[in-house]
Amino acid sequence: MTDYPRAVLDMIGPPENRYADPAAWARLETQLGTELPADHKTVVDAYAPTQIDGHLLLSHPATPRRTLSEVIRDTCRAWSRTRWERDWTNDPGSDPRLICGLRDLAFGTPQGLIPPASPDRGGIIFLAPRVHGFPGGICVACGDGDRAGHPMPFAEWLYRFLIGEDMAGYKSAAYYPGPVKLESMPMTPDEHIRVTYGPDRGMQTWTPRTRRPQGL
Repeated sequence: MTDYPRAVLDMIGPPENRYADPAAWARLETQLGTELPADHKTVVDAYAPTQIDGHLLLSHPATPRRTLSEVIRDTCRAWSRTRWERDWTNDPGSDPRLICGLRDLAFGTPQGLIPPASPDRGGIIFLAPRVHGFPGGICVACGDGDRAGHPMPFAEWLYRFLIGEDMAGYKSAAYYPGPVKLESMPMTPDEHIRVTYGPDRGMQTWTPRTRRPQGL
């Protein structure tokens, strides 16, 4: 069985843990009323705040600006105010309530959906308490209005995202051969974006694989 947290760290490169702070996570989890997945916290501690391969932004709860707490609050507030419902009669498999095993959807609550990172290819990803019966997992609000479920932990989702699978909606793959690119986000007026690269993945000739998420 693949150790996905380890596989992600090996692919991205040595962790910097610039803002690793258990107290910041404790404050965020108190606000949410639930613990966040350990693999998500490990990856965020290792690299955030950073943009990975130009398409996935990781925020951290301990940064001096634009914290993960703010990202979660703002995203959940916007989605709570948005009329997300639609008639799923012709496509019940894309009903997020069915995907997540919930009677009603909520955002930023213990039994609701929580955004762990910010992709920029049209979809929004959420941690869900259950996905297709799997305890935990990822529910994607795709750019075309559909919903998809990935019954897997965050680290596995991220690993598959990085190797070019469609993890943020159908045909959302964004794979770049060579090392993973990291753009560290500046947190003070004196800082600038710092670009670094992970180790050689040995995947320069790899062809991205289209993977239809469950629920589409």
